[in-house]
Amino acid sequence: MNKFQYKNFFTAAYEIILVFLQFFIISLHFFQWEFIPQKQIIQVSPLSYLLGFLIIIIAFIILLVAIKDLGRNLSPFPRPLNNSNLVTTGIYRFTRHPMYYCLIFISCGVFITKLSIYYLFLSITLGLIIKFKIALEEQYLKNKFKNYLLYKNEVKY
Repeated sequence: MNKFQYKNFFTAAYEIILVFLQFFIISLHFFQWEFIPQKQIIQVSPLSYLLGFLIIIIAFIILLVAIKDLGRNLSPFPRPLNNSNLVTTGIYRFTRHPMYYCLIFISCGVFITKLSIYYLFLSITLGLIIKFKIALEEQYLKNKFKNYLLYKNEVKY
């Protein structure tokens, strides 16, 4: 393997690892492991539970809108599909990565309903993984679409 092939191999591996970790952390939200302490930071109140649930519902609705707006361009990987288009309409007029942000909000909503260190850890970890995934995706989008930098300057988040 030459230097270029090594770089492509490691970039592809990095993408796969990020996607795997993202789905793994999301799946951990649905399981309560007995061997992991579920220690609460403070006692959950009806107000915190309601607030967390409301955040989850709103973020889930926005996530569905983002999926609809992205259409056939949808992929779990940061690299755009070969025949994809840059979507700048719908929810993408307001934010460049609504699905990623919704995943983070849903995770934070789950944390607010549980108020445990475990879910705080999951939210922070998911946020970091998504940060790395967004950085990689932005590089791909900049290289693939000539007008991406203009879009990025117009839509800040």
